[in-house]
Amino acid sequence: MKIGFVAPYDWAVPGGVKHHIEALDQEFRAAGHEVKIIAASAPNKRAQEQLPPNLIQIEGPVVPLPTSGSEARVVLSSRPSHRVKAILSQEHFDIIHLHEPLMPVICPLALYHSKVHPQTLVLGTFHAYREKNAGYKYGGRIFRRWLGRLDGRIVVSEAAKGYITRYFPGDYRVISNGVDLSRFGDSSLAPVPEFADGRPNILFVGRLEKRKGFIHLLRAFAGVQAKMPEARLIVAGAFNDKQVEPFAREVEANGLQEVRFVSWPSNDMLARFYRTADVVCAPSTGFESFGLVLVEAMAAGRPVVTSDIPGYREVVRNEVEGLLVPPGDEDGLASALLRVLADKELQERMGQSGRKRAASFAWNRVAAEVLAYYDELLKQRGVTRHGLS
Repeated sequence: MKIGFVAPYDWAVPGGVKHHIEALDQEFRAAGHEVKIIAASAPNKRAQEQLPPNLIQIEGPVVPLPTSGSEARVVLSSRPSHRVKAILSQEHFDIIHLHEPLMPVICPLALYHSKVHPQTLVLGTFHAYREKNAGYKYGGRIFRRWLGRLDGRIVVSEAAKGYITRYFPGDYRVISNGVDLSRFGDSSLAPVPEFADGRPNILFVGRLEKRKGFIHLLRAFAGVQAKMPEARLIVAGAFNDKQVEPFAREVEANGLQEVRFVSWPSNDMLARFYRTADVVCAPSTGFESFGLVLVEAMAAGRPVVTSDIPGYREVVRNEVEGLLVPPGDEDGLASALLRVLADKELQERMGQSGRKRAASFAWNRVAAEVLAYYDELLKQRGVTRHGLS
């Protein structure tokens, strides 16, 4: 099959949707399918050198858009409309798979032009979760008309399904995010030497956005160090010096030791950071449809301490793979972290449970589910893969 993935976000910026598409792209091409990725991309020399060869760029003014407690970099101008239509007309995809179909503007434009070839199957994956969405509430009639163009709908979790069906009822297939077991589950990976000195290591992975709750972990770490002075907090993710500044001031003001910020680690190095950790902490306060960091930690055999929020509790079972703490509960975070750090037997038990659970999220299994859903939708049309171009 010839499959076109469409992403609304700046491809040069790391994020969960980009990671999801990259993983499916790799699995589908390995299975013999032809895949193209259509995405916004701001001019950036460093990023240009890292763009995949099958990426079709939609260049334009990429601007930050506040969303779900985060900041999405998207194209807001309608100027790429002709470019999107020309791409879809030329490529003649068997499948067009939109990720976040309603996020402006690349995905809505692709949805609008998707039937330039009427036989093309069009579906969308909804990744987001939030408590409410004023835009969906007041623009529901228009959005429902747009979503009527989709032949199939996927959500990445039950939390995401509950959110989207509140505004747009319909049939949705739950197919989760995945994890690269060969990378994160590789037991031969050595810890990062700099941090393999016997100190208890707490690992935070992610952006330093408000919704990721890092400030709560930082304040909880003060409570951890009060009872376990040798503990270290490693912070790894996509952030720059300016984003670190307010947290560095907090570290200094509270006299914290061994808080180490590591920005932009490579995928291979990130896997080694998980191997370096004694416990992984994800203190997000909300807006999480799925816990990718949690699954990566579990694949690496590491226990997790995380927030008891929708999306996360679908991944981690309390007292099995980790400990769940009410979001924003800094004392609770400190107590849970101390409990895990002080108990090697608990670390081992939770780590083993995590490895087993992570296997159910392997990308090859997720990709097989997506392909099976494609086949199901094609069959409803009376088409088989053999009948495709």
